[in-house]
Amino acid sequence: MMRYVLGRLGGVILILLAVCLFTYLIFFKLSPDPAVMICGKTCTPERIDSIRDVLGLNQPLLTQFWDFLSGIFVGRDYGSVHCSAPCLGYSFQTNESVWSMITARLPVSITVAVGAAVLWLLVGVIGGLVSAVKQGTWWDRSAMGLALGGVSVPNYVLALVLQYVLVVKLQLLPFPSAVPFADDPLLWLESYLMPWVVLAVGYACLYARLTRSNVIDTLAENYYRTARAKGLSGALIMRRHALRPALTPITTIFGMDFAGLLGGALITETVFGLNGIGKMAADSIAKNDQPVIMAVTLLAAFFVVIGNVVVDLLYTALDPRVRVVSS
Repeated sequence: MMRYVLGRLGGVILILLAVCLFTYLIFFKLSPDPAVMICGKTCTPERIDSIRDVLGLNQPLLTQFWDFLSGIFVGRDYGSVHCSAPCLGYSFQTNESVWSMITARLPVSITVAVGAAVLWLLVGVIGGLVSAVKQGTWWDRSAMGLALGGVSVPNYVLALVLQYVLVVKLQLLPFPSAVPFADDPLLWLESYLMPWVVLAVGYACLYARLTRSNVIDTLAENYYRTARAKGLSGALIMRRHALRPALTPITTIFGMDFAGLLGGALITETVFGLNGIGKMAADSIAKNDQPVIMAVTLLAAFFVVIGNVVVDLLYTALDPRVRVVSS
């Protein structure tokens, strides 16, 4: 098992290095000159050369990449300015440290992602399980019809409808804002409820359909019929012999979906005006703020890769066959 974990961690390091190199090439070699972006349209050639010297853009490519990579772990200097680790550069638009921008907005994205994930797991898995048990009944047909409809509705449409109905017309909820939990727990819950629901609807529908399909396949297996023939209780059979095998593919997609959301829910955060990682990425793309876009890309890649490793480790707990192979 330890050899398996170490092997996975080694693979993570190589993947992250490749992602860093690929991202650096895109944003600093294939994009517009960063020195020109910083200096502006009316800048002199002498000033552009000075900025290139400060950023190290006149160095060989491998030297530039090494400076960027080492800056993440030990920091780096931009002329007379020291950027403390983890150094991801400075915004071209605000001249603010990119890392400080991320740390200020990451709690909002984490709150949105965690709340939505809890909702879609509870609704999706439980709804899919009940539909599988009541296969062919009115409940099954109704639930799957709602799931199909929920998947078809875009996030921004649902967000605008909920805002109009719950905030403007009925005035049941306040307009979403990034309220700290410690300041007002009730207002915090009310502020994030709509973003959670909007983000969870599509995922819950997909998870319900996937759970239903997996559980139905499991109910047709020989070991399930054998367990019933032995006289075991229905709840025990469903929990140990039907739901547990069906959770393996759910774990896979949940790890990827949740990790991706930690890098920012761009549409949901933008529509509701929540100043998280997703909205920061959208604003930076509109302004072509390369360091911020690159940092968000690296952050999202980091979460996805780590999420993949966590999923692989969870497999060993959910599926004994994987445990035997990994050992």
